Amino acid sequence: MKKTIAMAALAVAVSFGSVSCKKKVSDADLQTQATTVVTSNPNASVEVKEGVAHLSGTFADPQSKDAMIAKLKAINGIKEVMDMATVAAPPAPVETTTAVDPAVQKKVQDAVKDFPSVKVEVVNGELTLTGNVSGLQARKIKESIDALKIGKYNNNLVVK
Repeated sequence: MKKTIAMAALAVAVSFGSVSCKKKVSDADLQTQATTVVTSNPNASVEVKEGVAHLSGTFADPQSKDAMIAKLKAINGIKEVMDMATVAAPPAPVETTTAVDPAVQKKVQDAVKDFPSVKVEVVNGELTLTGNVSGLQARKIKESIDALKIGKYNNNLVVK
């Protein structure tokens, strides 16, 4: 009976010993693995402290951020992922409608028809003049357009 109790105690001690001797993965090793995972997003970074991955940076959408968090959690030795990352705001829609009356645009084109280097365009809903002109030409163009009384326009002419 004493032998059985001693053997049972020895078996318990060995099993606890083997569990406590399990090799712990170092933060440096975890950092290397986590950095390898995060390199797929150049705007993100990760830092591992005491087995906890701290994810930061910017992601294009919530799905890519969630996928990155899942990949980090899958690393053996990562206890938790602290999410400090953000999702980029969607780009502002580009306005495609024009606020410039086609008749006004035609009047301006007629006014600058003698200056072939000048273009009349609608950019972001505003009438815009572009091109290379001399100082005298620039003055004549401005006078011609001001005489039309069209209101605000962008004069992006380059005087050479």
